[in-house]
Amino acid sequence: MIGSLRGVLLDRSADDELLIEVGGIGYRVQVTAAASVGIGAVNDEVFLFIHRAVREDSDTLYGFESASERRVFEILISAHGVGPALGLAILGVHGPDALRRAVADEDVAALCLVPGVGKKTAARLVIELNSKLGVAGDPGSVPSPTGAQSAGSAARSDVRAALEGLGYGADEIVAVLSDVDPDGDSGVLLKEALRRLAVAKT
Repeated sequence: MIGSLRGVLLDRSADDELLIEVGGIGYRVQVTAAASVGIGAVNDEVFLFIHRAVREDSDTLYGFESASERRVFEILISAHGVGPALGLAILGVHGPDALRRAVADEDVAALCLVPGVGKKTAARLVIELNSKLGVAGDPGSVPSPTGAQSAGSAARSDVRAALEGLGYGADEIVAVLSDVDPDGDSGVLLKEALRRLAVAKT
């Protein structure tokens, strides 16, 4: 069982696949877009935690920059209907802490930012991941299939929709909403988000 790789980054492909040479052997590793960009330059020594997925027709390595990220990935792929590709896509949009926060807040809209995840899938994931991710809360509380949310979560959803309407991308929206105070009303949150986005572009 391969648990980690430390070696030289030989190549980085456009579809977020890394080629890492360890002891003269090149390993092809699938990573998130953020990991692909942040891991380092070609010819640098790199390190990744690894999850190996073996199927009848494939043998694929998935790489993560932290053990926590790998654990969350393994929890994700244990959920119904979530394969490695979707699990990696979810982590590409929401890191471990952001994902726990979205699940705790029953923030279906946040999960819908992931390509390929619709409202029904997002609502089901919130239910399944609530206990698996160790999210605190009433164990008898189950989100409605329409994605009923707390006041703070609803405010963030409003701000997210407004930012999408203004043309901001999913990565920018996720990054800025992870930093703003979740307890403000929609107007205050939107102003703060726009201020942070403007600063980030300067």
